[in-house]
Amino acid sequence: MNSLEQAEDLKAFERRLTEYIHCLQPATGRWRMLLIVVSVCTATGAWNWLIDPETQKVSFLTSLWNHPFFTISCITLIGLFFAGIHKRVVAPSMYPLHAVCSERSRGAFSASGASLTPLINDGFSFNHDVSIAARCRTILAEYNMSCDDTGKLILKPRPHVQ
Repeated sequence: MNSLEQAEDLKAFERRLTEYIHCLQPATGRWRMLLIVVSVCTATGAWNWLIDPETQKVSFLTSLWNHPFFTISCITLIGLFFAGIHKRVVAPSMYPLHAVCSERSRGAFSASGASLTPLINDGFSFNHDVSIAARCRTILAEYNMSCDDTGKLILKPRPHVQ
């Protein structure tokens, strides 16, 4: 492979990596907004539930029945956490469970047909505490390269062999 093809592959890899990291942002924003809204609703419902004088006089289930706003928002919040919203609100910085980008952005990144799929989703052996950029840095270190948190490649000088 000549240096022109290598440069093109590096540029394509960088474009693909930055596109993948960038496309996580809109979905993450929507999940964060949903979590904020449901959390505020739950807190407001809890406050109304706690200050209601009837809450102390009736059974727990009856008090929940008397405050459907709190009950529904609390069940929704619990359901969101069981659905994994706590992982989705930090999707750009954490290893994603599901691809949230379009089909177009999941394609090959170079003429050689290689893709980011092995870097991003290798089945069930992923670690949720490792960011995409950090995993790419680990792999790129073998080639005297690195990347920033947005996916831009950083070329390091070649080590001198003596």
